[in-house]
Amino acid sequence: MKDFWLPHAGTARMIERVVRWDAQSILAATTRHASPDNPLRRDGRLSAVHLAEFGAQAMAIHGALRDAAEGREPQPALLVSVRDLELKRDYIEDLAGELMISARVLLAQPASWQYEFSAMHGDQLIASGRIAAIARPLDAAAGS
Repeated sequence: MKDFWLPHAGTARMIERVVRWDAQSILAATTRHASPDNPLRRDGRLSAVHLAEFGAQAMAIHGALRDAAEGREPQPALLVSVRDLELKRDYIEDLAGELMISARVLLAQPASWQYEFSAMHGDQLIASGRIAAIARPLDAAAGS
């Protein structure tokens, strides 16, 4: 995957590649859920609740792609809410192959964004919800 701006690096990056995107949505793919070095694992397991983070990273990549397409620098942001999270299973580390993570813009303003996301394994929906973020200046992000 082209190195689009994300505050995450190394094993903390949950999205491996962008399949496609347009102004309103993104489809990304990953096998990071199955990786033994995934930092979100506890006792060797990866809770499905962490799919919200996968969705948030897809949202961040989409925002960076949109910014780049419009000639702007990507904006750092702070995840502020996850709502209507629906999980179809408890754990996901045992799922073979790729997960497909989609995110679609619900609201995009200069300093805040809201997306809906879903995570699919094959033709099975395994998670969905809404995520919101607000812009955060780099100097504020460095202080935390």
